[in-house]
Amino acid sequence: QVQVVESGGGLVQPGGSLTLSCAASGSMFSTNAMGWYRQAPGKKRELVAAITGGGTAHYEDFVKGRFTISRDNAKTTGYLQMNNLKPEDTAVYYCNVAPVITSTQSSDYGSWGQGTQVTVAS
Repeated sequence: QVQVVESGGGLVQPGGSLTLSCAASGSMFSTNAMGWYRQAPGKKRELVAAITGGGTAHYEDFVKGRFTISRDNAKTTGYLQMNNLKPEDTAVYYCNVAPVITSTQSSDYGSWGQGTQVTVAS
């Protein structure tokens, strides 16, 4: 089973940038899709972006044009480049690796990391 560890979160001012990483172990990474989700305090977890094993990306409307999802199958690592960050982007960001990524991913489906905190504040 794939195990994943997120990193790269932190405190950034509005308009700033961060790059999150999702380091995966296991040989199944390249054949699985990967998704980035986030959960803000008091809110449900929501899908941010997803990418197939072959590199086809999907973005939720609220991050289109600002975030870029990518992956390096040779390094078994995924990334989320976040630009022009807004206070409403503040959340814990989670990586999920699974055969299919959906907007309502079950906590029991695929491999989840522990999350990385992103805080956007001046």
